[in-house]
Amino acid sequence: MKFNIALLAGDGIGPEVTEQAVKALDAIADVYDHTFKFTKALVGACAIDETGNPLPDDTIDLCKESDAVLFGAIGHPKYDNDPSAKVRPEQGLLKLRKSLGLFCNIRPVKAYERLIENSPLKKEIISGTDISIYRELTGGIYFGDKHLSDDGQVASDGCSYSVEEISRIAHLAFKEAQNRRKKLTLVDKANVLETSRLWRKTVTEIAKEYDDVALDFLFVDNAAMQMILNPSQFDVILTENLFGDIISDEASVIGGSIGLLASASVGSTVGMFEPIHGSFPQATGKNIANPLASILSAAMMLRHLDLHKEADAIENAVEKSLELGITTGDINPKKPFTTTKVGDFIADYITHPDDTNRNFNNIHMGQSTII
Repeated sequence: MKFNIALLAGDGIGPEVTEQAVKALDAIADVYDHTFKFTKALVGACAIDETGNPLPDDTIDLCKESDAVLFGAIGHPKYDNDPSAKVRPEQGLLKLRKSLGLFCNIRPVKAYERLIENSPLKKEIISGTDISIYRELTGGIYFGDKHLSDDGQVASDGCSYSVEEISRIAHLAFKEAQNRRKKLTLVDKANVLETSRLWRKTVTEIAKEYDDVALDFLFVDNAAMQMILNPSQFDVILTENLFGDIISDEASVIGGSIGLLASASVGSTVGMFEPIHGSFPQATGKNIANPLASILSAAMMLRHLDLHKEADAIENAVEKSLELGITTGDINPKKPFTTTKVGDFIADYITHPDDTNRNFNNIHMGQSTII
């Protein structure tokens, strides 16, 4: 099969980690007889520098014509440190989500046994954690009416949701729960916010269509606490944009490294797949960034394209890299591997998954992993 993939590497470490994801996908193509055609396009700070626009029209057109979008990262300190900047890289990402109708962000959070000791949380608390967070992505306070008074003394951000916006992501979350442990938790603030009350009412009604899924509710402040006290209680979490932004980032510490966390943003047509770690400018160009989140994002992309065996192959390779310690310094500070060597190993393992005669000397020298 042939797939057209828009490659939006973006800023900072984005190009470095997406390069490794492409290696993994090229290996998948070789093993499973697929063709992935990657077409690069600008987004973020690099797009501003070249065109003055964080999301050029050509980039939007390419994404709409593609089967999927593989995204790197956006952001640059010169914008982060200038709150008065009128044009910002993040505007490109928000516009891209709107332009592609990406209303649902999916973020898996898993406690890998090999990495439990890396987490700031106790082993007995996080062991067995496996969560899928469904965050509404194109509504709420981020996209509401914004106002600043003429004297600069009062500001407001409007938050609104419709039944349609809530329903479309709720159905996706319930279907995900049906394929997992059949539990869905709605995170809201229904004791205070009218929008949250609409969420709760709408989701409660939709739950009648999924009688095999247990539905419960948590206020967002309690949910944030429970994420630290007992994260393994969660299966699928459904929530609105702002709460999802906060809860999913909080959950990212569970796995022991933000460099392992992938995400998918999906809607009615093309999906976008990206690591959550941001542009990490301090590591740019040093070949030390963890590429596994980008590689796992590629696996999520394959599942979206109904290539499930292929996605399993990538995930198995990532598990093997963790098992053998072939990882970057954020996970393996004593014997770190470079970004490119981790990518090489993943691609190599996908191509030779049954080869048990591995030359561990060469692995740790950063040479070929296959005898």
